[in-house]
Amino acid sequence: MALIKVTNLGKEYEGQSVLKNVTLEIESGEVFALIGPTGGGKTTLLRLLNLLEVPTSGSVYIDGVDVTRSERQRLKARRRMAYVQQKPIVFKLNVYGNVACGLKWRRVKKEVIRGKVDSALELVGMRDYKKRDARTLSGGEMQRVAIARAIVTDPEILLLDEPTANLDPLSVSKVEEVLEQIIGEKKITVLMATHDMPQGQRLAGRMGVLMHGEMLQVGSPSEVFCSPQSREVAALVGVENVLAGVITGKENELVTIEVDGHSIQAVSDLSLGDKVHVLIRPEDITFKLTRSVSSARNMFNGEITRMTQVGQLVRIEVYCGIPLLGVLTMVSAQELGLTIGKRLYASFKVTAIHVIKRRD
Repeated sequence: MALIKVTNLGKEYEGQSVLKNVTLEIESGEVFALIGPTGGGKTTLLRLLNLLEVPTSGSVYIDGVDVTRSERQRLKARRRMAYVQQKPIVFKLNVYGNVACGLKWRRVKKEVIRGKVDSALELVGMRDYKKRDARTLSGGEMQRVAIARAIVTDPEILLLDEPTANLDPLSVSKVEEVLEQIIGEKKITVLMATHDMPQGQRLAGRMGVLMHGEMLQVGSPSEVFCSPQSREVAALVGVENVLAGVITGKENELVTIEVDGHSIQAVSDLSLGDKVHVLIRPEDITFKLTRSVSSARNMFNGEITRMTQVGQLVRIEVYCGIPLLGVLTMVSAQELGLTIGKRLYASFKVTAIHVIKRRD
């Protein structure tokens, strides 16, 4: 039985639908990431799961118990959870007092509180700060205090809303390190909303893509990033080559797809005549100046129409009768002598392509 289960969950604010028929199950001890654009419904879903709000439709189950609308069941379930908000909230107390407050509200004995608070602060690397006024801390330090306050009550479920939003890279790294340690040591169930998709990949065993209030895909990070099930998910996870075509040939699982008069070969279980989208990640395209023997079945000659430097990488757009976007290192681009207008060959393997059925 799943620890957390939601069925057909919906939420409206002033007649505006924010969540639509979300169904999801999360097992005990699982780390689950919610990814999606700002305004996609991630925070709303977390607030519903934390029982801070009542859904407009659907149900929330904790350990098989419907906690959607019963005040008694909701209070009982909330005692098993902790929620860390995107913007850390600290009270007008020192760090120790901030972390201890949840235990004091539960009327835990002082000597027990002392041990638990010290342990929580040690875990988040803030033990030496316990006498500091929490309001004088940096954003990253405040977030670590908020996490310590959440875990000090030994929750079964930890809900995190954008835990590293608006933090500098060093603070992000420290907070992630703390979360990895908590996940490893506490073995609690973690549900984390994040717009930082690599972070979701690093920390979570499964993830869900929430866009426009709808759960578009649920799966392992590799499934979501390598095999997106829709054009919207593909765009979100960085698959920038999305080509519309039709399957015109099929031999077992090797299909030929016609895209604007050009043939692309891929592996797919879709049928002859299906209208599809061909998805190719930029990093899976290889560029050479001359046509050479290659294991890649797909090779096109084209002209560079645009080049953009991004750090040590160069994004190049090539028109081969079909538009292709690829990525090379700056060193590789210089070695090839790439410039706008130069002709070259772009190739990619059949296994580098993901094919999905078009909705239109």
